[in-house]
Amino acid sequence: MSPAEEEKCLPLPERWPRASKFALSACAAAVAELVTFPLDLTKTRLQIQGEAAVHRHGAAAGQAAPYRGMLRTAAGIVQEEGFRKLWQGATPAVYRHIVYSGVRMVAYEHLRDSVLGRSEDGSFPFWKAVVGGMSAGAIGQFFASPTDLVKVQMQMEGKRKLEGKPLRFRGVHHAFMKILSEGGIRGLWAGWVPNVQRAALVNMGDLTTYDSVKHFLLLNTPLMDNSVTHSVASGCSGLVAAVLGTPADVVKTRIMNQPRDEQGRGLLYKSSTDCLIQTVQGEGFMSLYKGFVPTWMRMAPWSLVFWLTYEQIRRICGVSSF
Repeated sequence: MSPAEEEKCLPLPERWPRASKFALSACAAAVAELVTFPLDLTKTRLQIQGEAAVHRHGAAAGQAAPYRGMLRTAAGIVQEEGFRKLWQGATPAVYRHIVYSGVRMVAYEHLRDSVLGRSEDGSFPFWKAVVGGMSAGAIGQFFASPTDLVKVQMQMEGKRKLEGKPLRFRGVHHAFMKILSEGGIRGLWAGWVPNVQRAALVNMGDLTTYDSVKHFLLLNTPLMDNSVTHSVASGCSGLVAAVLGTPADVVKTRIMNQPRDEQGRGLLYKSSTDCLIQTVQGEGFMSLYKGFVPTWMRMAPWSLVFWLTYEQIRRICGVSSF
C-alpha cells in the first residue's frame, strides 16, 4: 500500500489534526455559548448603564437605567422585553465563538507543542503557558472581532426600543452590512484593540489556568484525566479569567456600543485608553468591574460546559486529551 493510500485510511483527526481540533472546539463553544448567553446579555446591559461620557455629551439625558444588579436586570429584561430577548444577539455570539474558540484552541496547542515546547518530563512551564494563552487569545479575538461587534450592538436593540429609539438592525446579516456600509472594513474592527487586550487577559486566565491546573493535578495528586479533574481546572480558570478580563471587557463594550460619525469615528471615546480614563474619572475605579458577578457567573459555567464538552468530544473522536 502506497503512502497516499495509507493516509486515506487514517481517521480524519489524524489526517487533518488542526482542522479537526478547530471543528471540535467550535462545537463545544457553541454549546457553552447558548447555555450561558443570558448572563452575557445581562453583563452587557450592566456595563452600559450610567456611562459618564454619555451624560457629558447629552446623548441620553434622563434616560439612564437605574443600577438594578444582575438578577433585577435579568428580570427587567424578561418583564419589559420578553423571555426570548435574553437570547438577543445569540446568533452572532455563536458565530463569534466558532471563529474565536476554534482559532485560539488550535493556536494554543500549536504554540505549546511546536513553538514554545514542553519540558523533557512533559510539563509546560507556567511562563510559557502565560505567553501561549495570551498569544492564542489575541489571535483568535482579532479574527472574531467583527462578530463580537455585531453581538454587542444587537444586545442593546431591546433597550433602544424601550427608549423609543428606532431599531438599527433587522438581523445579523443586516447588521454586518450596515456597519460595513457606514464604516467600511475598518468599521467591522471598531474596538478591536480593547477586544484583543481583553481576550489576551481572559485567555491568560482561561487557557493558562486550565492547562496549568489540570496538569498540576495529574502530576501531583491521585486524580486521573477525567471529568473531576476537568471540572476543578475549569472552575479555577473561570474565576481567574473573570478577574483579569472584566475591566477590559467594560472598556470594549462601551467603545463598541458608542455612536459614531460618518467616518466611523467614535463620538464619546477617542481610544481604549481614553475610555478607561473617562470611566475611572467619571464613575470611579470599581466601575471597571461593572457586570463582574454575571461575568464570573457566566465564565464559570461557560468554562465548565466548554471544557467538559471539549474533552469528551476529543475522547469520542479519538483525539488525545487537551
